[in-house]
Amino acid sequence: MLAVNGALDVRLLRTLLILLTECSVSRTAEMLGHTQPTVSLALKRLRDLLGDPILVRSGGTLVPTERGLELRDSVRRLLADMDALLSPLPNFDPARSDRRFRIVAANCLGAVFLPRIFRAVAREAPHVRVDVVPMPAYDDLMAQLAEGAIDLVVGNWPNPPEQLRIAPLLSTKIKCVVCEGHALTDLTEPLTLDRWLQEDHLSPTSAEVTALSPIDGRLLPLGRKRRITASVPEYAIVPHVLAGSHLVFTTGAPFAEQIARDGRFTLLDAPPELGRMDFYLLWHEAKHHSPAHAWLRQLLKGVAAELRAGELAGRTVGLPAAAE
Repeated sequence: MLAVNGALDVRLLRTLLILLTECSVSRTAEMLGHTQPTVSLALKRLRDLLGDPILVRSGGTLVPTERGLELRDSVRRLLADMDALLSPLPNFDPARSDRRFRIVAANCLGAVFLPRIFRAVAREAPHVRVDVVPMPAYDDLMAQLAEGAIDLVVGNWPNPPEQLRIAPLLSTKIKCVVCEGHALTDLTEPLTLDRWLQEDHLSPTSAEVTALSPIDGRLLPLGRKRRITASVPEYAIVPHVLAGSHLVFTTGAPFAEQIARDGRFTLLDAPPELGRMDFYLLWHEAKHHSPAHAWLRQLLKGVAAELRAGELAGRTVGLPAAAE
């Protein structure tokens, strides 16, 4: 092996390739900017390491041995691969790329945000494919991010993993949605946390994974827990389950307002202890320096900026259907 203390000696490999290509110690020395004795010593070292003369005399010239001929093509390919591997990252051209990205959404990509993402991708990168997939279990999520199987997470739980990169996207108020005639609609004072906790709740996050819930995750530090009597896998089901029920659904204001538009529901301000619902991007360090990944992050940030501008202008429709 052409190694020194277990490390590959790339300079020796390059000397070997030039020697086998030029079949001349003097020309090799000239091309490398070395003296002939230096190259002669390198040739001797190569012969000792490989157990083969590599170059032998034929009349007044040097010719490769059989082993030398085998090495010439192998070393050429090896050095070319190393050069390609160690060269600077190429620029990402979204207009020409056919890359596929996988985004995990923590129940927050709604009817407004998701179409905007797809439209932006189609406009800038018509051949790029984006798959939006549900949130896996926590350990699976971490493993898939590290392995590169997942590119980005759009999260909204209170305590994102510290080992991941993070960038803020949006921040919205939290609202409660109840059916018309619900007992909470008779309140004359703001809804308190104690009164809210007395109710039965509908959630898209089951009670078994409360740490990833943007609502229940806020209750954990307070030492409180709500009573989730119904959970659903899809947000499209929420209005149908909520209608005519005694349940309370607590979520980001844009999605709550979207539900309430059909007139069957009443909106209430959530207890102040719940704070606001923040949305952010999460990604692994292994993806951070990828030009393609940087482009995707900027695209999502751009969509979020448009939505924030819509919120400032009072157009709540511009915000994502931010759900729990």
